[in-house]
Amino acid sequence: MKVNGVAWRSIAEDGPHAVRIVDQTQLPFAFATLRLTRCDEIAHAIRSMQVRGAPLIGVAAAYGIALAMQREAADASLDAAHALLLATRPTAVNLRWALSRMRTLLQPLAAGARADAAWQEAGRIAEEDVAINRALGAHGAELIAAAHGRTRQTVRVLTHCNAGWIATVDYGTALSAIYQAHDAGVPVHVWVDETRPRNQGLLTAWELAAHGVPHTLIADNAGGHLMQRGEVDLVLVGADRVSRNGDVCNKIGTYLKAVAASDNDVPFYAAVPSPTIDWELADALREIPIEERAAEEVRIVSGRDASGQRAQVMLADATTPVANPAFDVTPARLVTGIVTERGIAGPAELARLFAPARAAA
Repeated sequence: MKVNGVAWRSIAEDGPHAVRIVDQTQLPFAFATLRLTRCDEIAHAIRSMQVRGAPLIGVAAAYGIALAMQREAADASLDAAHALLLATRPTAVNLRWALSRMRTLLQPLAAGARADAAWQEAGRIAEEDVAINRALGAHGAELIAAAHGRTRQTVRVLTHCNAGWIATVDYGTALSAIYQAHDAGVPVHVWVDETRPRNQGLLTAWELAAHGVPHTLIADNAGGHLMQRGEVDLVLVGADRVSRNGDVCNKIGTYLKAVAASDNDVPFYAAVPSPTIDWELADALREIPIEERAAEEVRIVSGRDASGQRAQVMLADATTPVANPAFDVTPARLVTGIVTERGIAGPAELARLFAPARAAA
């Protein structure tokens, strides 16, 4: 995607022993990048949400392994890097998937061959992410175009959290579909949930504005009201982990949107690249570890003051007890369809859609 006319990826190689990331903690008020050269810097970037979004976390972790191998390629270094990165975020399955793929490749190799192999494999994972999300978005764009064909009106899409290019290497998941529909001339308007407490909806609004897609930022609790008034044609979200049965784990608040969509006969779709599907997972509600993030994310809001300077404001006293679960699970029964790079399937058809690839693996 482009920022001020310049093409960017959320993570990119910056020489033989470094990567450059977009620092998402500075958005939407400032666009800044960071050059990372060590595995522990990658781990910090993931943990602090300088990089965020399930697909991007997986790619960043792959590069973290590659950077570790540049410095020391012994078994102990590989194991330590794997453990460090795996502990950064517990919910998104792409992290585990990418780390497993890297370790499976590297373990049989002699130490002297690991650095080059790791760097090449991380690059392949990054390029695969771009291709997958481009293909996924094309299928999602067809879904939006079909909705326009039925009504000949602007298609009003509600999103939750950020599932754009900044959450992947490029294109995005849910927003990939919106971008491709918009670029094809389909009239689209996006209702953008603010997505408290991290306010990732601000990233979505920033992305959509840069791409010229009409949108409106709304409070998280406004979505159901809009559905009741017939002002939402479909809900399209991303995902951090999806079970083989089609349960969708996504940013906290997604479940409530799905319940409201079901009550108002609004189709609910999740845009899911295949590495986000956890084929070992049968019961998402019971088996997915839900990340509990810091209480300060709820107590304190960050923004800009009247003079334009970055500022933090305390919303609740430091003694106020806080719970801050970062994700929730939407049961498959509330999911109309799952948009993947192989097409769109109902939750019950997801495994069948990927059966050939799973058999080959």
